[in-house]
Amino acid sequence: MKVLLSIKPEYAEKIFTGEKKYEYRRNLFKRDDIKIVVVYVTKPVGKVIGEFEIDNILRGNPNSIWEQTKLYSGIDENAYIEYFSQKDMGFAIEIKKTRIYKKPLELAELSPKIKYPPQSFMYI
Repeated sequence: MKVLLSIKPEYAEKIFTGEKKYEYRRNLFKRDDIKIVVVYVTKPVGKVIGEFEIDNILRGNPNSIWEQTKLYSGIDENAYIEYFSQKDMGFAIEIKKTRIYKKPLELAELSPKIKYPPQSFMYI
């Protein structure tokens, strides 16, 4: 099973260059059979540009997750702290292997059922 994640352009670029090895989330999908994340890059790009395999998912206190992942976070500490403000629980999706598409896709090309990009994630 796959999920579609909306990711900001600067973070998507770092994922596919290998600089960012963790994708942080305040909420996570409930299913445990998700193996692939399909990446929708938010505006101004507005396209599906690739996917990555999930290696592992860290769950826990955001401060603890930061200490474990900061060397490969691809995000500055202040932005991380702001993202997780007011949260006692956070998630870090460890990126195993990436695949960038030769041609970026419109959401409708991925599935005609998808009319809008997901706010957080969407099962596909």
